[in-house]
Amino acid sequence: MELAWYALLGLFFATYLVLGGYDYGVGLLLARRDSPAARRAALNAVGPFFLGNEVWLVAAVGILFGAFPTLEGELLSGLYPAVIGALAGVVLVTAGVQLRSRPTAEWARAGWDRVVVAGSALAALGWGALLAGLLQGVPLRADGHVDGVTHLFTPFVAAAGLAMVALVAAHGATFLTLRLPAADAAPVARLARRLVPVAVTAVGAATVLGLLSDRVRGAAQQPLAAVLLPLLLVAALLVARTALGRGRPGLAFAATSAALALPVALVGAALWPWALVSTVEPAGGLTVADAAASGPTLRLLGWLALPLLPALLGFQAMCWWVFRGRIDGRAPVYW
Repeated sequence: MELAWYALLGLFFATYLVLGGYDYGVGLLLARRDSPAARRAALNAVGPFFLGNEVWLVAAVGILFGAFPTLEGELLSGLYPAVIGALAGVVLVTAGVQLRSRPTAEWARAGWDRVVVAGSALAALGWGALLAGLLQGVPLRADGHVDGVTHLFTPFVAAAGLAMVALVAAHGATFLTLRLPAADAAPVARLARRLVPVAVTAVGAATVLGLLSDRVRGAAQQPLAAVLLPLLLVAALLVARTALGRGRPGLAFAATSAALALPVALVGAALWPWALVSTVEPAGGLTVADAAASGPTLRLLGWLALPLLPALLGFQAMCWWVFRGRIDGRAPVYW
């Protein structure tokens, strides 16, 4: 049963990265010197989905707290700079998007746009650093606690964080090619095609640093998955670039979505059967089974989640169906 919950945790967090990723990608693109109308149109494109996307993060955190309390404790204590950075970015993006149109002065709105840009970068860096910190192992002592946070400050973690920023930027630009009016989508599609090679380069650099890192090689319990999944990620990005060049934004968006989901699969598959691999006590890591709550607790949570999961999926599907297609500037927005 713990395997099912672990897979569900990965599914929810990967879905959050895919859906929240284009929010942060669009937020990063506000750094361009576009007109106020263009920035407004970009925010209108994500508007119907913005808050709903963050529900997946809340659900993933709920699974972590309920089904894996031991893992939750060590994540918050041993990786808290990455966690706090990511959550601070989420808060900044949410506040910036919803407050930017309250003032009428253009300089004030531009200031809130900078808040959104900073928050988007911080969220992407934080989530990338969190996944990289897990992938390279943590100094988990024999008493079951992570020793300090300096293990996060490595070249591999920094490269993975920057790769996540590049991935969400390409993902956000690809999303806009689906949602903006056709005339406005064409230049964004060209931008997305330029961003994809940047993302490929960033992912390649992080992969090379991972292969050179003794920590990452020692933590990978399934070396085949650790090599195959980054290759699939790069392949997904190349598919996205080809699709953008052929005017198929739907396929391109599906490919960049896969690219953002694959890092979560990489961590789960490469570390299995461990949830946390110890770099100081070879046998002192935390397995998925040991990290999980008791059987009765998992069964009770299962009965609670059984009606909620279809409702969450149904709401997401309804939202995408109702607001499908390109924006036309007539739909009301609440900010």
